Amino acid sequence: MIMNDTFLKRLRSSFDLNEYEAKIWMALLSKGVATAGELADISNVPRSRSYDVLESLEKRGFILMKLGKPIKYLAVAPEEVIGRVKKSVLQDASQKALTIETLKDSEFFDDLDLLFKNGIDHVDPTTISGSLRGRRNIYDQIESMLKTAKKSVVISTTEKGLIRKVDSLKYVLKRLAGNGVKIRIVAPLTQESEIVSKELKGVATVKEVKGMSSRFVLVDDTNLLFMLTDDEKITDKNDVGVWVNSPFFASTLSTLFEHAWNKSK
Repeated sequence: MIMNDTFLKRLRSSFDLNEYEAKIWMALLSKGVATAGELADISNVPRSRSYDVLESLEKRGFILMKLGKPIKYLAVAPEEVIGRVKKSVLQDASQKALTIETLKDSEFFDDLDLLFKNGIDHVDPTTISGSLRGRRNIYDQIESMLKTAKKSVVISTTEKGLIRKVDSLKYVLKRLAGNGVKIRIVAPLTQESEIVSKELKGVATVKEVKGMSSRFVLVDDTNLLFMLTDDEKITDKNDVGVWVNSPFFASTLSTLFEHAWNKSK
């Protein structure tokens, strides 16, 4: 059987398999039932490794061992495998999340926090900045910034950006609004984005400001995250943001925003 490299890479990344596991499973799927020797020949996996690989696949629920002589292996339906992998991933994630959460009440966390606080005391506030790559990292930073908001939040974004932010940040924004934080959002208002913006009714004021094409989040006129590229021209992984904690710089941007906001009808 000819192994397609692209298909194998997709198989490995989707199911978290190593090269031999992917080749053996692919071979068994094509045969339905086979011995370890047959699978080794089909997949070009060394026979000395095929038994370990089959044992690993069996433990993870990808295959079944058929009793008898010679021992043969049966392929589990891909739909069933997906369900098993999903269940395993969720269980692992839940356990890891619980482990991380319990760290907050441990001496280990106290030591980490002490290290950070001692280190941050030596940092010039005007130099506290950083770059972020990838939309997931950017949105994680935005959420962290929003949680510190006491007075105001300003968001300037695109049509697609507004839709994404409503989807991922609306619950955080609702909590802030409930605590009296003033939230204003500038974005192009199309038929689709207007529908989405209605989910923020009573939470934020959403307005289209002509001539204002930018992507940034400003919290309390101090904490600023701005994106360097047009999200229409990049992929999620290539999105780049710069975070700056500088009252001087952020307040200047805030003044410009206020002027544009008040000027717009």
